Amino acid sequence: MTDSTMVESKSQVKESFSHMPNQPPDERLRTDAPQIPGVSGQAPEEHLGFKPLRLVGFLAALILCLLAVRWLLRPKAADMPVTPAAQIEVPAPAADPSAPLPNATEAQPSVAEVGEMAKPWSSKEFLFRNRLTGENVPALLIRLSSGSATQPAGYWAFALNTPFGNCRFEYLSDLSKLRNDYGYNAAKHPMVGNPCTRTVFDPLKLTSLPGSIWVRGSIEQGADLRPPLGIEVEIQDKQIQAVRME
Repeated sequence: MTDSTMVESKSQVKESFSHMPNQPPDERLRTDAPQIPGVSGQAPEEHLGFKPLRLVGFLAALILCLLAVRWLLRPKAADMPVTPAAQIEVPAPAADPSAPLPNATEAQPSVAEVGEMAKPWSSKEFLFRNRLTGENVPALLIRLSSGSATQPAGYWAFALNTPFGNCRFEYLSDLSKLRNDYGYNAAKHPMVGNPCTRTVFDPLKLTSLPGSIWVRGSIEQGADLRPPLGIEVEIQDKQIQAVRME
């Protein structure tokens, strides 16, 4: 290329620049982003109006709404099923063997109430004050299967000490004990026995003593001379009273 040719080319370039419109340099050098159909040219945050602080507020409002709905749907106290309290059966207290026995004295002869002796063959121990000696004699009251609970004939009371010797009568409500310990197999109801002589007395039968004296407790087996010493019973105002002994 000759020098004249180079000079001519430079002149053409200058002439081209001289015909371009006046634009700020940054406008001329900026490259526009390609336009995609359906997408705005704005930035995503500007387009959605979505900012971090707005997101936190939205989540807080959502949580409050959930809590409010849960509170409204909670079961009310009136609608909740009421479970009845468990009923515990408390057994009746057993008789205290160390409790003092009723003491039938002349001033206070009561030993039991009619209500507590209503069941046939029920029994109760007591003490009877001997008016002659002042001694407290161990005694037993039996509710017989015959007679009324409100009448004296429905009971048999007697001293537990044997009239002769140092033995003590026993009330045999267990019929197997009558068979095994006394060898008595004919019993159909409770009996009274003397463990020292194996004598058996029937509470439902009377027997005659010398002098035509009738007493309760017929001897069904054994060699005892007589039945236990009987104690007379009276009933006043539903109170069973032991009033006198043979």
